Amino acid sequence: MVGVGIIGVGTVGQSVVSILERNRDIITARAGKEIRVLKGVVRDLSKDRGVAIPLTTNPYEVTDDPKIDIVVELMGGVEEPYRLVKRALEHKKAVVTANKALLAYHRYELSDLAGDLPFEFEASVAGGIPIIKALRDGLSANHIEALRGIMNGTCNYILTEMDQRGRPFDEVLQEAQRLGYAEADPSFDIDGYDAAHKLLILASIAYGIDAKPEEILVEGIRSIDRIDFEFAREFGYTIKLLAIAKRRGEQIELRVHPTLIKSREMIAKIDGVMNGISVIGDAVGETMFYGPGAGGDATASAVVSDIIEIARGGKCAPMLGYKKPLEEGFHLAPKELITSKYYLRLVVTDRPGILAKIASIFATMGISIESMLQRGGSQEAATLLLSTHRCLERDFQQALTTLKRQPFVQESPVMIRIED
Repeated sequence: MVGVGIIGVGTVGQSVVSILERNRDIITARAGKEIRVLKGVVRDLSKDRGVAIPLTTNPYEVTDDPKIDIVVELMGGVEEPYRLVKRALEHKKAVVTANKALLAYHRYELSDLAGDLPFEFEASVAGGIPIIKALRDGLSANHIEALRGIMNGTCNYILTEMDQRGRPFDEVLQEAQRLGYAEADPSFDIDGYDAAHKLLILASIAYGIDAKPEEILVEGIRSIDRIDFEFAREFGYTIKLLAIAKRRGEQIELRVHPTLIKSREMIAKIDGVMNGISVIGDAVGETMFYGPGAGGDATASAVVSDIIEIARGGKCAPMLGYKKPLEEGFHLAPKELITSKYYLRLVVTDRPGILAKIASIFATMGISIESMLQRGGSQEAATLLLSTHRCLERDFQQALTTLKRQPFVQESPVMIRIED
């Protein structure tokens, strides 16, 4: 028998207990032994959790219990979970976590602490999609050239509704909150940080990059308007919040931001609350992973999969998939040296010569305009929608700063990067 303790018996924890009980026969057959949850940790014992397991408010009753073989951390947060997971490892427990924030900040310290102890975290990225195992095992023969992911269902739902039904951002966000797709405070999702945490985990496996969220480019979707989708459709694009990793020689670009992407691309067809991740390997080419990225049962499915893997008792891979440095020389590309094409929405005074002034500002930075649309506004203002050829982030940002200072620019410009 394999004893399991769960720290954090919330929505996902309850689903873990339910799946282990409901599918006990098939899980026992696949694991080769019985898996039993011996204890769960909660903050409030008076709240009904709907589970028939002993509960406690003391996490040390899980981390220190010799009968417990696997500690499952589902509490959320960063520093307190780190302290408890560290304690579990010190007591020689295997660990399973779904905590992306914990891993975004402490994955390398935990990998060192774990050593040969099993440490699994499939549920930390894209819920029920087995992307961690795919990168760590299934694609282990490949140099990963790039990966692009829709890793936040809240943002994908909002952008899908804006695109397909022409609805305004605020209206769709409120609906997402009513439906339970968005939190009461949706900032972590719509400002891109949830996706950034997940990207950093994948980048550690793919490239061995030890970066923190503050070190990479992260932008959210608050500034996207329905008019931006008009430009996108006109030129064969759609808009998605993408988490992007790219290998350029020894530099690795890591970034999360709204992105104009060609509508024909597989990842562009992922709509609603679903997640999808495209991985390009040098040997296999492009592979695509699709599925539910959140929700109690979907996330719990990945957690239980990790528990079964550990219970089988086979040789588990090192936490990040390697013991020695993955490849010498890889380093994080500076944000200002990222290269991209750009889309820009400008509300300007409607008079002759304005477009020439805009083109001159871009030309000064060596940037050329690729396409443009004009949409009428008031009698004295026009909305310009334009895209550029590929250039450095640094050069575009300098041009954008210059544009913001011009008296003919009536509103703060909105920029979206273009991924071809």
